[in-house]
Amino acid sequence: MKHFYKLLISAIILTFVLAPVSSFAGNKDRAGEAGAGQLLINPWARSNGLGGSNSSMVRGLEAQFLNVAGIAHTRKTEIIFSHTTYLRGTGTSIAAFGISQRLGENGGVVALSVVSFSYGDIPITTVEQPEGGIGTFSPKQSNINISYAKAFSHSIYTGVNIKIVSESISNVSASTVAIDAGIQYVTGKKEQLKFGVALKNVGPNLQYQGDGLSFRGFVPGQANAMTVNQRSAGFELPSLIRLGVSYDMHIAKDHIITPAYTFTSNSFTNDQHAVGIRYSFAKLLMLRAAFVYEEGIFDDTQRMTANTGLTAGLSIDIPLNKKKGSGVSIDYAFQASNPYGGTHSIGVRIHL
Repeated sequence: MKHFYKLLISAIILTFVLAPVSSFAGNKDRAGEAGAGQLLINPWARSNGLGGSNSSMVRGLEAQFLNVAGIAHTRKTEIIFSHTTYLRGTGTSIAAFGISQRLGENGGVVALSVVSFSYGDIPITTVEQPEGGIGTFSPKQSNINISYAKAFSHSIYTGVNIKIVSESISNVSASTVAIDAGIQYVTGKKEQLKFGVALKNVGPNLQYQGDGLSFRGFVPGQANAMTVNQRSAGFELPSLIRLGVSYDMHIAKDHIITPAYTFTSNSFTNDQHAVGIRYSFAKLLMLRAAFVYEEGIFDDTQRMTANTGLTAGLSIDIPLNKKKGSGVSIDYAFQASNPYGGTHSIGVRIHL
């Protein structure tokens, strides 16, 4: 087992050594070809404040999005409710709910979450009535996540997440299953140095089907009109690899400053570099700020995202039982964008 640990640690270190090389391997030519883009949107407020730079140190239920291995740090039970106004002014909102539970002292942690995307009511238009006036429709997208994570030692944590991806309108729908996996490695006297590696959104293609893809028409060789079903092309999921590192600096009693960095290699868009910093006071107050860089981020004509890179957030933790370590946390995060009014996330976290 010791040899396994050494091999795993060596693999993590090698991955970080190769990260600068892979940072030039973006896939600009494939940008926009993937489907299920909602899988790239973080629905949780706490980690949004750091722009995803905390993939190596994220703990608890929110780790389900960044690095599922972090779920293994759940003490007993954790419940989170979160609401996000995505790109304010677009009418898009995200509601998320999740729960994680430790299975005994050495039994690992299981977690379940549901993320739902709402785009409001969109006018129905046709070739004959391009101005609408014939009703509205509401696209629906949701992700259901089921995770398991376990600590294999005081330093190594691993996890796997299975997600059900669903998209639909009234007469067309698509669904598939994807898998995430992650590892976190913690070291140092005070466990202050952390590394993380995560692989996300690996699964079969998503393909639409339903009555909306059929029409009445004539088939060659047939005299009467028939119902013709069209096949939609399948599209790949936005798979990615995420590499992170962070270091806790204990500057005084109850005061900790943590710089963090995460490199994300995307299969269907630009690679990203997220650099963040977190200030923590006695686990009661946390302040966060980060910048997410990708090629063209400073040029409005070249940028491939509405986000402009800057993120910030805070958390206020209210202890309920200091002996048991239970409490309630209120989290807020902001992500700057151009155009639109930015993305605002607020969440309530209950940890028992």
